Amino acid sequence: MKLSEHLSIAEFSRSDTAKRKGIDNTPKGEHLEAAKFLAEKVFEPVRTHFGKPIFISSGYRSAELNKAIGGAATSQHSKGEAIDIDMDGHGGPSNTEIYNYIKDNVDFDQLIWEFGDDTKPDWVHVSYKKTGAQRGEILRARRNSAGKTYYEKIK
Repeated sequence: MKLSEHLSIAEFSRSDTAKRKGIDNTPKGEHLEAAKFLAEKVFEPVRTHFGKPIFISSGYRSAELNKAIGGAATSQHSKGEAIDIDMDGHGGPSNTEIYNYIKDNVDFDQLIWEFGDDTKPDWVHVSYKKTGAQRGEILRARRNSAGKTYYEKIK
């Protein structure tokens, strides 16, 4: 089954951890509906613009999977509202190109330059809420000297 022309539910919910632990990670109900909005409003414009497959390193995370990986309780991944894109090693556009295209051309709730350096993020996190106004919030994820993640607000 497909969320949009170029994004399947299997691709959106793929998780090695879920497979290993026997966790059903299929979005249902409101999470599935939110995933369809995310696919249409964010994923498809990116895929269409670059004309190449876009690799999602993390999409939907059921509550059980999110807990198993130590994800934040408020993660938009668990609502079907977020994807992480990582094009490293997959050919096509770079993570920086993906980030800049989304920032300049796509409506979103949050856009995060995930770690990396000043020229390239390790991956790009983007979210889109099914209901309510999109915040258009732009952040950069970093780690402090103790290895704890924190976010700097860019916009």
